[in-house]
Amino acid sequence: MASIEELRAERLKKLQALEQSGKSAFSSVSNRTYELIEIIRKFKKLEEEKAQVIVDGRVMSSRGQGALIFADLYDGTAKLQIVIKLPESGEEAHSFYTNFVDTGDFIEVTGTLFTTKSGQESILVSDVSMLSKALLPLPDKYHGLQDEELRMRERYLDILTNPELRELFEKKSKFWDVVRTFLKEKKFLEVDTPTLEVTTGGAEARPFATHHNDFDLNVFMRISVGELWQKRLMAAGFPRTFEIGRVYRNEGSSGEHVQEFTNCEFYMAYADYENGMTLVQELYRRIATEVFGTTTFTTRDHTFNLADEWKKINYTDEILRQTNIDIGKATDEEIKDKLQELKVKYDGANHERLIDTLWKYCRKNISGPAFLINPPLIIAPLAKKNKEGDTAQQFQVILAGSEIGKGYSELNDPVDQRARFEIQQKLLAEGDEEAMMADYEFVDMLEHGMPPTCGFGFGERLFAFLADKPIREIHLFPLVKPK
Repeated sequence: MASIEELRAERLKKLQALEQSGKSAFSSVSNRTYELIEIIRKFKKLEEEKAQVIVDGRVMSSRGQGALIFADLYDGTAKLQIVIKLPESGEEAHSFYTNFVDTGDFIEVTGTLFTTKSGQESILVSDVSMLSKALLPLPDKYHGLQDEELRMRERYLDILTNPELRELFEKKSKFWDVVRTFLKEKKFLEVDTPTLEVTTGGAEARPFATHHNDFDLNVFMRISVGELWQKRLMAAGFPRTFEIGRVYRNEGSSGEHVQEFTNCEFYMAYADYENGMTLVQELYRRIATEVFGTTTFTTRDHTFNLADEWKKINYTDEILRQTNIDIGKATDEEIKDKLQELKVKYDGANHERLIDTLWKYCRKNISGPAFLINPPLIIAPLAKKNKEGDTAQQFQVILAGSEIGKGYSELNDPVDQRARFEIQQKLLAEGDEEAMMADYEFVDMLEHGMPPTCGFGFGERLFAFLADKPIREIHLFPLVKPK
């Protein structure tokens, strides 16, 4: 079998011969009259009319030799067989294809439609020209790209040779179309908020830092989709807003985590977290039925049905039930002892992180669909306090052992918000890199007044779970280290 270098050298010879013959190897002109999907839809009619068609596409495979050659042409809309046959195709078209065309090349063909004896709809070629000469071959059609690193590095080839992967990304596009349509139907206004911030807000995560040269200012790439900005818009008088955009978190990678991803956040004035749960349940069911055609899913060793009742799980009660630890009374040392007993690794030693780690252990055992409610206030620095106890009006969607969305009754008491920010600042000073930065200009906004508001955020992790894929797999071009 020839090496890649030998195959490339052979193709370079064909490229040079093509150019020496006066023909272009990289044309800027396309004369096509039909996309291949149009040909397939109108095939019988065009065949009966003996219409001449001009189509473009990439040669995905080529077989046969001598007087009869078959090839599969693909233009991104569909795949169709072309046939070069002597004497019908003519010596010039046959010679051009034989001498200059390889699999992977983009070509333009002119011809008429016919059906082979085996019933295969095809184009009988009468003319061939080169649109773009490929110097490297396509992966083997039966095995594609097998190496995981190579698949991510040469994603264009992975998508080209893997129809299921292409379908996945088409489905992901529909996922966001459904979200956008749903929110607009509910009278939400789509907005854009800054991706570079002086302080990161809206989540607890380690940010990426960069420098703004013109202002000579250190800034951060956002870790939420404009939470504190969208709440400013509530104060500005917009009743409902949403944004779909990229988020950046400088943290570890896993089947559920990457450093750059797409999220959606929406905010609605004169609403609380109970209203949010109702809306989110309707949205998730709409996504399931319109994008996936079902409400039942099996993923990450869990099975759940979004059409079922969504149970409400109390944060403290669930941890007590699963671990026999009452987080309202337990000391940090008792929580650490329990985590060690459960063989759960934990980072940091502050109370918030220990509680959160203990909950994440419990979460893995819940299939859902469920709403987690009433977490400790320290876990929810931007949420309103419940009337009784030190818990927050926050809800998380739990599916297949993971958090797949979070919302709350937004805290609009400026005195309380300032005090919560000060607690987070203390955690940062003690080395908790995921604690929330204080935004005192946001507190100034609250002092001018913000209406009761419910906010909610979720992202492509939901799509990954419903598609039963690692989150990196649903990225068109996931980050890979340079060669």
